[in-house]
Amino acid sequence: MIKIDNLTKNYPGTELYNSFSLEIAKGEVTCILGESGCGKTTLLNCIAGLCRYEGYITPIKCSYVFQTPRLVSNLTVEDNLYLICKDRIKIREMLARVRLTDKSGEYPHRLSGGQAQRVSLARAFLFGGDVLLMDEPFSSLDLKLKREMSEFFIELRSEYISTAIFVTHDADEALRIADRIIVLRHGKTVLDEKNAKTENMREKLIDALVGA
Repeated sequence: MIKIDNLTKNYPGTELYNSFSLEIAKGEVTCILGESGCGKTTLLNCIAGLCRYEGYITPIKCSYVFQTPRLVSNLTVEDNLYLICKDRIKIREMLARVRLTDKSGEYPHRLSGGQAQRVSLARAFLFGGDVLLMDEPFSSLDLKLKREMSEFFIELRSEYISTAIFVTHDADEALRIADRIIVLRHGKTVLDEKNAKTENMREKLIDALVGA
């Protein structure tokens, strides 16, 4: 379980969180939604220990998939993965899982957006960790690629890292992959649905987002 207790985080002139608390259960996919600037990315960065904050967050080892792939441009796909996993057999097995075996020797500039993000996803799962953090990783992809990437995530998550916190602005994406859906507004939780597969979840989510 990840426990966030009395989180306070401010930027100059902006208060994002003031005594914010949340618990994330092990083995669940939690999707976080909310308007731009509400603190979704900052929350992930606090959990990952990438920024300073006041309060308490359970120390954990994180894998992180960012909005952009952040691949090293002068390394091939396989060598990008070798940076975090020194087992080339595992790397090649993972590349096969994400259907990129034929791209192992390519450099990032030769990949499509969807291919590059698949490498990023493979890297996160190879790194391992207690929890996978994902910050709108598919937002720049078209609808077909978004669905494809969601399917890759669902398939790999069940085998490699069972707990994930997924930030998205796409309600359909959240409904497709989440066990739990949270909507944030002004540093507070306005919706927390722990059974995201209920029949009327879409209506609840849209109402919360419109209100946000």
